[in-house]
Amino acid sequence: MSATMSERRTILLLNGPNLNLLGTREPGLYGHTTLKDIETELSARGAAASPPLAIEPFQSNHEGGLIDVIQQSGQSSYGIIINPGGLTHYSVALRDALAAVGRPVIEVHLTNIHAREPFRHTSLIAPIANGQIAGLGATGYRLALDWFVERASRDGGQGAA
Repeated sequence: MSATMSERRTILLLNGPNLNLLGTREPGLYGHTTLKDIETELSARGAAASPPLAIEPFQSNHEGGLIDVIQQSGQSSYGIIINPGGLTHYSVALRDALAAVGRPVIEVHLTNIHAREPFRHTSLIAPIANGQIAGLGATGYRLALDWFVERASRDGGQGAA
């Protein structure tokens, strides 16, 4: 079954464990911006884009919840912005789900994972992602969306994989 035009212009905005605590969790490290703030800003920016891009946000503290959404909506989406949180470093299952749907993926991290503890330096997602943005706080999400906006303006939102 082919996806409708509006489905093809949907960006999945996926956030992993503990990102629901943004704004209150270690604000010196992660900032004061909440996940709701990020979702609201990206939704407004996507709606104002030409062609418009709808943002479908989802956050889960459970690996399986993220995988279920990727499997259910990933293939019909225009692309995926994901901050996998701690799942970045060990979830082969999450990596495989993203790879299986064949859509463009931008991996986002609020902090620079490469400048933190050694166990955070490896991302299982990065090798299958189109790009990774790390260390720029909430701005990283905006930059990821900007990449999709530019891509959609070139291809009319049709988005060949």
